[in-house]
Amino acid sequence: MSLLFKGRGTQNDKQSKSVLLKCYFFIITILRQGVHSLGEMWRTPMASMMTILVLGLSLTLPTTLYVVVKNVQKVSSGFQEAAEISLFVKEGVSEQATQTLVKRLALYPEIDTVSFIGKDKALEEFKTISGFGQALDYLEENPLPSVVLVTPTVRHRSAQAAKALLSKLEQEREIEFGKLDIEWLERLNALLSLLKESVITIGLLLLTAVVLIIGNTIRLSIMDKKEEIQVLKLVGATNTFIHTPFLWTGIWYGIIGGLIAFICVVLMLWWLESAVALVVGVYQSNFVLQGLSGSELLCLLLLAVALGFVGSFLSVQKYIKDIEPDKV
Repeated sequence: MSLLFKGRGTQNDKQSKSVLLKCYFFIITILRQGVHSLGEMWRTPMASMMTILVLGLSLTLPTTLYVVVKNVQKVSSGFQEAAEISLFVKEGVSEQATQTLVKRLALYPEIDTVSFIGKDKALEEFKTISGFGQALDYLEENPLPSVVLVTPTVRHRSAQAAKALLSKLEQEREIEFGKLDIEWLERLNALLSLLKESVITIGLLLLTAVVLIIGNTIRLSIMDKKEEIQVLKLVGATNTFIHTPFLWTGIWYGIIGGLIAFICVVLMLWWLESAVALVVGVYQSNFVLQGLSGSELLCLLLLAVALGFVGSFLSVQKYIKDIEPDKV
């Protein structure tokens, strides 16, 4: 009985080893065909380079627009407090009453944060910003009122919600009037939304063009190797064996085209860096132009590889199946 089970165990081990060997040789064959495909591209450098440059430039435009949107969002993120409401306290209201008002406003569900700027602090800030510090020293009394700054919650930072909150806050007895400057932020957000939609539209068009370019290139390669494919089918080659080199060609096109797009974006950012620094210097800001991060570069390469694979796969499925040995 023990010998019987021992024989079964040995047979199972042989079967598992056989499966592992098949998987091993399958992977080795695919990798070998990938290297061979790269060598085929190297044998026709001019045609391959022209195709790769077209793909790289086609990917450069949507990538550049993405970087532009990314930097605009970074700039606009610093203006999210533009929905901030300034409440001017009535003359004669004591600081204690104003502090009570601040605590009361902090309980509003529509309000995120509340801060108080006393009239003395407001005058000091105005002296610093305006540059009329010496002239303001001759004033007999402080003409500026105390101010309560209110930042609405995210849900109440839209134009209509913020205006409704302003009207509600102006009903407080300690408040003279309030001010909300949000129209320019609405314009900025509308332009940013339009830019995002434009990036998506242009990106889809160009990515579709990339798939068509790769598909047409692979089609020409298939037609050029028609007789070789017929011979392979005649000797019994599998469809996987025949398809794989062409799929690898599309993948290589995607990888190299994605790298070229990344290099083009880096060069453009380097070229624009001095101009951006000049603008930033005029506005006395510390803004730094951002490029693609490591994860974004990886996404770009994966997208390029996917486009190359899809383009080559469509051509392989359409044209290779029509090539048969009996049609020589």
